[in-house]
Amino acid sequence: MAYKHYIDSNRCKGCGLCVAVCPKKVLELSEEINTKSYFPVYQARPEDCIFCATCCIMCPDMAVTITEEIEDRPKQPA
Repeated sequence: MAYKHYIDSNRCKGCGLCVAVCPKKVLELSEEINTKSYFPVYQARPEDCIFCATCCIMCPDMAVTITEEIEDRPKQPA
């Protein structure tokens, strides 16, 4: 099963809670501002993400999500 990590940078207010709780130190605060003049979080090391969802749980603005990707499998002949 594959997973996808998504950060809504316009919803993020840059509080840093997700950065603090990430066990693999995947997340960092950006140096660029979003549309609300905050420094949003981004995945600095996405290859290290273990999809534990701790960042999703800690985010007070629900700006971080992890979704399950459905893999395309070839159909079996009938």
